[in-house]
Amino acid sequence: MPEYPSYVTKELLFDTVIKKGDTGAKARRVQEWLSIHSFATVIDSIFGDATEKCVKDFQQTKGIQVTGNVNQQTWDALVGPLSKALQPINLSANTSLAGAILLVAKQHLAQRPIEVGGDNSGPWVRVYVGGNQGPEWRWCAGFVTFVMKQACMLLDCPMPIPGSYSCDSLAYQAKQAGLFIKGAQIVNGNIPWPTLGAAQIFLVRKTSTDWVHTGFSFEGSGQVFSTIEGNTNDDGSNNGYEVCKRTRSTLGKDFIHF
Repeated sequence: MPEYPSYVTKELLFDTVIKKGDTGAKARRVQEWLSIHSFATVIDSIFGDATEKCVKDFQQTKGIQVTGNVNQQTWDALVGPLSKALQPINLSANTSLAGAILLVAKQHLAQRPIEVGGDNSGPWVRVYVGGNQGPEWRWCAGFVTFVMKQACMLLDCPMPIPGSYSCDSLAYQAKQAGLFIKGAQIVNGNIPWPTLGAAQIFLVRKTSTDWVHTGFSFEGSGQVFSTIEGNTNDDGSNNGYEVCKRTRSTLGKDFIHF
């Protein structure tokens, strides 16, 4: 596995059995992952009877010895989706950066990253925004930046832009790097979709200097394109709760190509 920052590896780390009576961050992480796996209980950082029951039910479902204690095997099963999202991908020698980014984005999408334990909170959010979480940490740009970094690690190449947790900063960086494309250039046909490669970053434009949401675009044709985007939902909210695949209109969007 590539060498990830400590705030990422911290989410996967297991160093002791977690059991009934435990409190604090370790108990909370167990509750978060139980809820992500649909064994939901209150996320209050207190490993009580309800948490123990959920652990037992999870262990039963996964074919793990039912003890109610979270040992290494149980922990690995709980954090399995994140581990899978971070796994290296076997890339062909001619894989482009855009192609690698799309593959990594699809790998994350397959694990269904989702918020848990509050607005813009939970292990997936912390991974995407440098260990932070909370209402102010909208994470669509963090998702884009993390996936770009993961793809660049796989290809051992530099980032096309530095990346940011801010949509506006992504747009500014792209303009500085000569990678920014106004959506109107695609709408009027001056820039055909095939010239943009396997994937791009899309930006939802509020004004000419303000962008409010971002994600990856691909399979563009005419006035529509497919997306993989974080901090959204089926309604296309710019402060949703999951990573999902959507279809969007080109109108009101700008793009960053790789």
